Amino acid sequence: MSTSIAAWQETEIVLTADAEHDDPYTGVEVWADFVHDDGSRLRRPGFHDGGRVWRVRFASPAAAGTWRWTTHASVADAGLHQVSGSFQSTGPLAGTPLQRHGFWRMSPGGRNLIHADGTPALLVADTAWALPWRATEEQVRVYARNRRDKGFNAALLMTVQPDMHAVGPRDRTADEGFGVGFEDLPTGHLNEPDPAYFQYLDRLLAVLVEHGIVPVLQPVFQGFGWKGLSVAGTVVPPGEYARYCRYLVARYGARPAIYLVGADGSGREPQVEAGGREIEEWDCYRQPTGIHYRPHVRANAHQDAGWLDFQWCQTGHGGEHVPERVAGMWHERPVKAVANGEPSYERTVSADRAAGWWQGHEAWSNLCAGSTMGVVYGAANVWQWVHREGEPGHPPYFLAPEGNWESALGFEGSTYVGMVGKILTGLPITDMAPDWEAALSPRGLRVPGVLQIVYQEDGQNLRLSADHDAPPAYRIVDPTTGEVTARGVLAPGEMIPEDPARRPRVVVFSSAQH
Repeated sequence: MSTSIAAWQETEIVLTADAEHDDPYTGVEVWADFVHDDGSRLRRPGFHDGGRVWRVRFASPAAAGTWRWTTHASVADAGLHQVSGSFQSTGPLAGTPLQRHGFWRMSPGGRNLIHADGTPALLVADTAWALPWRATEEQVRVYARNRRDKGFNAALLMTVQPDMHAVGPRDRTADEGFGVGFEDLPTGHLNEPDPAYFQYLDRLLAVLVEHGIVPVLQPVFQGFGWKGLSVAGTVVPPGEYARYCRYLVARYGARPAIYLVGADGSGREPQVEAGGREIEEWDCYRQPTGIHYRPHVRANAHQDAGWLDFQWCQTGHGGEHVPERVAGMWHERPVKAVANGEPSYERTVSADRAAGWWQGHEAWSNLCAGSTMGVVYGAANVWQWVHREGEPGHPPYFLAPEGNWESALGFEGSTYVGMVGKILTGLPITDMAPDWEAALSPRGLRVPGVLQIVYQEDGQNLRLSADHDAPPAYRIVDPTTGEVTARGVLAPGEMIPEDPARRPRVVVFSSAQH
């Protein structure tokens, strides 16, 4: 009898080996082939989960029909090889956008995100790098509720603590404590995973997904890391890095995910290409894969690679607005989606650095310059997951002047970045492009004949050019609150007058007004 599974919901096949196997992580490969009634075929890798247990996780992209599956193994073990069964697929659940519309993938033009059913999507990401090895399940629930309610739908995560020379108790609640994903990472290797660590990470990521927040999974950092203590991402052999990428696809790829195969480096480290190719081979859902860069580098490594979907710059931590970074990346060819993946963290070093509306202006400026995949926010004390004010061991440069991860959730700027997604939800933003021609001076975005967005930093008079093709119906939105302050229809030659207080505003021309 087939088990029923809802479309786009993770289900699991549990396999029990007949025998113990030496080095099950490095020496045994398991995968399963899924064949649908309509002839569609998907292949999912399996993973070892301690003892004699292997798991294969699967999500059906079909709303109806039967999937028949058969497992395969690189060893002769009847518990792992040629095991078979079936699933009966049903319609999607009525829950988060990811449940209703399916996983994210790249848009037809490669510029931004859509759901599996074609519904437009905009990444609105927070930066919580250290959550996987520092946070508790209860803490992640607090975090996820806060970020969901503000409009965030993704979180940047280092999947393991990457600093080879970091030391501390194996206690997520203790000063300088952290969970250990690989016992041999301090030696620059990834051959000895701790199943208990990843079982706990399963639960943490499940909380995020439950709240509509997509984990952005970075294998092992190439740059500063957690404390700047010799990251392993440039040291581990590329083959081991690739195998870990396959493990992440196996363990987390049947739920919403983004793969950030390189981070905080040049993008040309050999581990990055090895990991990208492995993800392309094993991710049957084609969830987005890309690279995040250090500030002082041209962000175009592997621009022509088939496995690469996006390029993310970072603009440093000094509180400068540098939208020209993403503007330059927009013009690279072949086309890849672009975002500023790491603006200055709010209140890093001082209470006024990158604080408040700075974050809102940063998000809208980058979006209109070419960051059309989405916007990203970060707060000091959240990204390191600082337990308490004065916790030792954190480099002072990256800390906020006071507080911990939980108090930093309340930093003002996060509200404005989250608001970007709320304002654009429901609009036809697929493959929108920067626009400097429809209006004099203001930043803008355009989908020809369908959508025109104008961001005005100081709410000045707005007149569109005579040959614009924007829909005439418009609404004016306060980007600090999301409030619609005016609606109208712009006749040829007419002008929208300036805001009396010259406050920032977003003007949306679209037939899809809401």
